[in-house]
This record gives sequence, structure tokens and C-alpha cells, in this order.
Amino acid sequence: PRRARRLGVPAVAAGAALGVWFARTLHAAGTPVDPREATTAIVTSGPFARTRNPGYLGMALVYAGVSLLANRRWPLVALPGVLAVVDRGVVRREEAYLAERFGAEYENYRSRVPRWV
Repeated sequence: PRRARRLGVPAVAAGAALGVWFARTLHAAGTPVDPREATTAIVTSGPFARTRNPGYLGMALVYAGVSLLANRRWPLVALPGVLAVVDRGVVRREEAYLAERFGAEYENYRSRVPRWV
């Protein structure tokens, strides 16, 4: 439990901080945070300069951190599968939408910045 706490607290904190940074960056760019709303801009600053999916990455860090704090291994074992489902079921659809909406601008961004890290 002690080691789990040492790893869990920073993971939750990093994930929460990344989530806040993600939302603030989108807000400052004038594009919605809610994925159900139409994107108005390709955001390449802030956390988007390092990963195309900082929101999902932040959620994964919080998930892993909470699992560690709860001293539960099965959620950690399930995390790669959860991320695979998010990647294939959500992220790739979002990428197709962005490529269609923004064309070369998005393709250029996608060629420079990794999907996850």
C-alpha cells in the first residue's frame, strides 16, 4: 500500500493537472472541450504540442492512480484494453473527423505530434 500510494498520488495529480491544462488550452483557443460539439480550430499549443490526446491521457493517469491508491491490480491489468478500445472506438473516429474538416492543416499536425506520447 505504501508504494502504491507513492505512485498513485503523483499519477492522480499529473492526470488532473493535464486535464485542467487540456481544458484551459481548448478554451483559450475558442474551441469546445465537449467532443459532441463541432471543433473550430486545430490546437497545437500547450499539451497538444506533445500529444494529440491530452484529455484521454489525463484520464488514463487518474484511472491508474486511483487503481494504485485503492490497491487494486485488476483495473491496471485492464487499462491497456481500455485504452485500446478508446483508441479504436473514439480517437480514430475523431482523427478521421479532424482530417476531413481541416485537411492538410490537421495532417501536418498529425505528422509532427504523436497520438499518445
